[in-house]
Amino acid sequence: MGNKPFAEYAQYDGVGLAELVARKEVTPAELLAAAQQRADEWNPKLNAIVLRLDVLAEQALKAGLPQGPFHGVPFLLKDLSNALGGVVRSSGSRFLQDFKPDFDSELVRRYKQAGLLTFGKTNTPEFGTMPITDPELFGSARNPWNTARTPGGSSGGAGAAVAAGIVPMANGGDGGGSIRIPSSCCGLVGLKPTRGLVPCGPEVGEAWFGMAIEHVLTRSVRDSAAMLDATARGELGSPYAPPPLPEGGYATDLDAGPGKLRVAWTTQPWLGTGLDPECVRGVEQTATLLEKLGHEVVEADPGIDREAFIYAMGTVIAGETSAMITAASQLIGRKPRRQDFEPHNWALYKLGRAFTAAELQAAVAYLRQVGRQMATFMQDYDVLLNSALGMPPVECGALKATGVDRVMLELINRLPLGRVATRRDLLVQNYEPIFNWIPTTPIANATGEPSISLPLHWSADGLPVGMMFTARFGEDRTLLRLARQLEQETGWLDKHPSGFA
Repeated sequence: MGNKPFAEYAQYDGVGLAELVARKEVTPAELLAAAQQRADEWNPKLNAIVLRLDVLAEQALKAGLPQGPFHGVPFLLKDLSNALGGVVRSSGSRFLQDFKPDFDSELVRRYKQAGLLTFGKTNTPEFGTMPITDPELFGSARNPWNTARTPGGSSGGAGAAVAAGIVPMANGGDGGGSIRIPSSCCGLVGLKPTRGLVPCGPEVGEAWFGMAIEHVLTRSVRDSAAMLDATARGELGSPYAPPPLPEGGYATDLDAGPGKLRVAWTTQPWLGTGLDPECVRGVEQTATLLEKLGHEVVEADPGIDREAFIYAMGTVIAGETSAMITAASQLIGRKPRRQDFEPHNWALYKLGRAFTAAELQAAVAYLRQVGRQMATFMQDYDVLLNSALGMPPVECGALKATGVDRVMLELINRLPLGRVATRRDLLVQNYEPIFNWIPTTPIANATGEPSISLPLHWSADGLPVGMMFTARFGEDRTLLRLARQLEQETGWLDKHPSGFA
């Protein structure tokens, strides 16, 4: 459109950019030009954006953007759950690389009402089932802090784009940590809101039996809070009524502080076999910081049954992946074939078809019991602190099955369904490295409690290590106010990956 990019674009968060637009100090067109310029420069190194929507964004500008709280702020949509009418939604899969929904998801409609200017879609693993972003269709997304390392997943492209300053915030979804994982890897703020706060219709009433919920990855706490204000409210026909919204909203009086909190902290790996020393160091240093800020800090652990949880969650994910592939087949009118999908997802597809309805119900019932267990534990605490991940960001492709693990997957993929039902041990064994990588994040997905990753620690070699805080059901404002207090105390907004100025 010939607009000059706003030179100071990357120095502002989303709220700050919207304020500049409101004061007419900059135009939405200038912000879009700046975002496009940064995408042109940095995306070839990061592979964060897999689809540019420049023409669509410029058409939206000409039509006039709604006067919402983020009027004119450039934005990116994850290429997975949400539908943007007339635009490809591949879900990171070869099978769906030409599929175009003909409607907007409810959350996308709310993003538009907020005045956001979507100009691209971000990289995600196939169907979002991996906690790293290495899809065969698009290739690996890369971390701005070290481009040999993963930005995490499944919202890995979103995390890389925000960390590099292409956008101040981007859409993500979290079914097992997929907002918090890339936020930890990329030095960002990543809130998984309370179950039911953010809509997921009209296609589905709930995603992953209520475990998955959408929100954004941001650099600042106030952006996360303000976006929750823009999107968190009930949805017609939803199976979940949202918890009561706080008076005045989430972004109001963030600086008032959380008050004195009783905080439990633990370095137990829960679903993994151990934590990297950097993660342990981060938790211990954060606990000390919280004590310094006047909070009551207690070492305590709820005690998670590792094997039972992994089996239950694996059952749910296999069932959902199988249903997703079946639904995708109906959408495009073509039968699924093994060569259309990555090996781990075809294995999940077959496993999901091998499970009985009774086994799926038992898995869901167990995860609901974990919710009751955590709610009981949290009666004594306002917040629970632990490491978001089991280790700092791993190398790109590190969790892809190779060697013996690849052979095991291929074995499952070649077995008839009856034999698959007797060889689930192979799949559980194959996925053990994944739970060593994400030993803590999936718990809050099962419980529905709000959980946030904050950039409070960096490894000796300069990689972000997110610290995770989980609060009681519906206490998202407690987390955001605590996050704001820690943001002011530590000054993480001043930290940027070198080379992406």
